[in-house]
Amino acid sequence: MKLIKKSILLLALAGGTFLSGGKAYAQQTLVDVRVDSAAILIGEQTVLHLTVTTDKDKAVQLVIPRDTLMAGVEVLEIPKADSTLIENDRLLIEQDLLVTSFDSSLYLLPPFMVIDGADTVYSNQVALKVSTVPVNADKPEEFYDIKNVWKPPFVLADYYPWIFGVLLTLFLICVVAYVIKRMRNRQSILPFKKPEPKLPPHEQAIKELDEIKQQKLWQQGRSKEYYTLITDTLRRYIVDRFGINAMEMTSGEILDIIRKQQEATSVYESLKQIMQLADFVKFAKMNPLPDENDLSLMNAYLFINQTKVEEIPVPGEGEKAEGEVKSVEKNDSNISKE
Repeated sequence: MKLIKKSILLLALAGGTFLSGGKAYAQQTLVDVRVDSAAILIGEQTVLHLTVTTDKDKAVQLVIPRDTLMAGVEVLEIPKADSTLIENDRLLIEQDLLVTSFDSSLYLLPPFMVIDGADTVYSNQVALKVSTVPVNADKPEEFYDIKNVWKPPFVLADYYPWIFGVLLTLFLICVVAYVIKRMRNRQSILPFKKPEPKLPPHEQAIKELDEIKQQKLWQQGRSKEYYTLITDTLRRYIVDRFGINAMEMTSGEILDIIRKQQEATSVYESLKQIMQLADFVKFAKMNPLPDENDLSLMNAYLFINQTKVEEIPVPGEGEKAEGEVKSVEKNDSNISKE
C-alpha cells in the first residue's frame, strides 16, 4: 500500500514537472527568418521575412541593420512591422526587409537578434546566392552597342526659374535707376500729386457765385435751392473771412455779429436783404420776383467784394532790388528839391 502511494506521488511530481516545463517552453520568444528567393542575379531584389513570436505582455526589441546586412548585401527598404495577436495570449510580429546585392557570391546571412528583456534571442540563418548575368560569347549579335546620348525634350516649365530670375533682375535694375534719378533731381522717391493751392476766401466765394449764376436755378422754378446755395456760400465766406462759426448760426445771429464789424458796415443792408429773403423762401415758401432774385445775387457779390482782404504778394529778389532802386531815386529827387 505504501508502495502504491509512493508511485502515485512520483507520477504526480513528474507530471507537474512536465507541465511546468511545457509552460515555460510555450512562453519563450521564437525568431524565424525565411527568404522569398534564395538565388538572384546581380542587382535583383528579394525580401527577407522576419517573424517573432512572443507573449503579448513582453516588450521585445528587434535589432535590424539599416543599410547593410553584411558585406555585399545591402538593405534597400524596411517597411513598418506588423503585429497580430494570436492564440494563447501570444503576439506575432512580422518584419520584412528588401535586400539586394551587386557582387556575385554565396552569402550566409547573419542571424537576426531580438532583445527579450535580459535575454537575447537569435534567428536561424538563411543563404543567398547572387549570380552574374550569363553571357553567350558565341553569339555577338546579342550584344548591343552603347546608345547615343538622347537630347531631352524642350519643356518650357524647366526654364521658368531662369525666366523669372531675368525678369526680377531687370525689375530691380529699373527700380534702382529710378531711385537714383529721383535722388539726383532732389525729388521724393514716390511721386505725389501736389494738392491744388487753396484759393483765398473771396476768390472761392466769387467762383461759387459764378457757378450758381450759370445754373439759372430760379429761372427753372428752383428758388429754394437757389437761395440755399447763395446763403451757404456767404456763410462759408464769413467763416473764413471773419472767423465766425456762421454755418451753425441763424440768419439773425449772423446779422447781429456782422453789424458790429466795422469793415462790413457799408454792406450790412445788402447782407440783410439776402438773409431775410432767403428765410422767407426756405421757410415760408415765398416766390420772389425776378428782380429780387437778381438783386440777391448782386448783393452777394457786393458783400464779398467790399469785405475781402487782398493778399499782398511777397516781392522777389528782383522786385526788392527794383524797389530799393526806386526808393533811392525818390530820396535823390527829394534831396535835389530841398
